[in-house]
Amino acid sequence: MHSKAITVEQYLNELPNDRKEAMSIVRQTIVENLPDGYNEVMNWGMITYEVPLETYPNTYNGKPLMYAALASQKNYMSVYLTGCYMSLDVRNKFKKAYKKSGKRFDAGKSCIRFKKVNDLPLELLGKTIASMDVNKFIELAGN
Repeated sequence: MHSKAITVEQYLNELPNDRKEAMSIVRQTIVENLPDGYNEVMNWGMITYEVPLETYPNTYNGKPLMYAALASQKNYMSVYLTGCYMSLDVRNKFKKAYKKSGKRFDAGKSCIRFKKVNDLPLELLGKTIASMDVNKFIELAGN
């Protein structure tokens, strides 16, 4: 489901109450752990956490580098962890820790799908978001 919302608040207010609550909790986890230098904005029809073009303008498509994102899809919600998926080592550690949490690992190419907030290991999500500062992410993106 691609939203036309232009603010995060507008996006959340468009959601049914159960999804709004789940997305707000996951968003809070992301925002509380997000390293300095990333911006929270609406982009690509979802809440994104990205490197501003003022910080790194040399992207392949002229758009900001997306570090993470949060979206409500038709049948589930998703957390996109682009930063985590850019490094095989980080991705493997994340997957191992996720499975160890006892939560069902329902993943796509760069996203974790969930239907309820209790489906996610929020502490692991927070640690993963906090694990990569902007400079490290830019370095990985440039390779």
